[in-house]
Amino acid sequence: MSLSREMPRVLTPSDLEAALKLSTAAGWNQAPEDWLRVMRLAPEGCFGIDADGSLAATATVVCYGADLAWIGMVLTDPAMRGRGFARRLMEHAIAGVSVSWIKLDATDMGLPLYRKLGFVDECAIERWAVEAAPGCLDAHPSGPADGRTSSDDQALLDDRAALGADRSALFAILEEEGHLSGRPGARAAYFGPCASATLEGAMARLCPFLDQNKGKPVYWDLFPDNRNAAGLAAEFGFKPVRRLTRMVRPGIENPKTLASDPSLIYAIAGFEYG
Repeated sequence: MSLSREMPRVLTPSDLEAALKLSTAAGWNQAPEDWLRVMRLAPEGCFGIDADGSLAATATVVCYGADLAWIGMVLTDPAMRGRGFARRLMEHAIAGVSVSWIKLDATDMGLPLYRKLGFVDECAIERWAVEAAPGCLDAHPSGPADGRTSSDDQALLDDRAALGADRSALFAILEEEGHLSGRPGARAAYFGPCASATLEGAMARLCPFLDQNKGKPVYWDLFPDNRNAAGLAAEFGFKPVRRLTRMVRPGIENPKTLASDPSLIYAIAGFEYG
């Protein structure tokens, strides 16, 4: 086998079936649209390694301006683990960006590798789930405080204040798809992104999403230390089912401080987006 076949290459939509096979094998919630979306958002930032005639491993890196890069979709075919593919892809992704900070959400399996690559723990992040989502008025008869809905412009402003980086390109794609508050998934509908300075603002984004997905399984990824977010999820019947670790490392020497406010984040955009 030639070394070149085991070097990272850029993924394209023609790799969709093979990439989806990896995420499905890992039990992830990604649907085909999720893979296509990240390829569209970062066409030069989606990488794979081929081995033994098939796509063996993947990783993606999405840059939000010069402030933040997000690594996701780190997957390896279970039959090909232990061959260093994930490390090779991570090193390739890190070397290819020049931003102040790089972040990711790590499973327990990935933690040792990420720590070797200079990432440190930032906070816990949990997936909460409900098997059959209630309608908003069923679970919370008063609904949003005064019936208002949250504007898309305000959602983007709140998101920027929460994350400390501009994700307008991601929001434009989600808005175009009609998925600004959530989207379908392979296993469950997915709520997020949702950032808000007020509980009422979060409710204004949550309620329409729950009404659209009433009776369906729904996932919601949040910071358990954010008591407002966890309390709201519990109020609607969600329970924690999985815990990951949000990690961070500098992307350049002497990076500027990321002006973020995690207390505003009620639901992340996804493990591949932050």
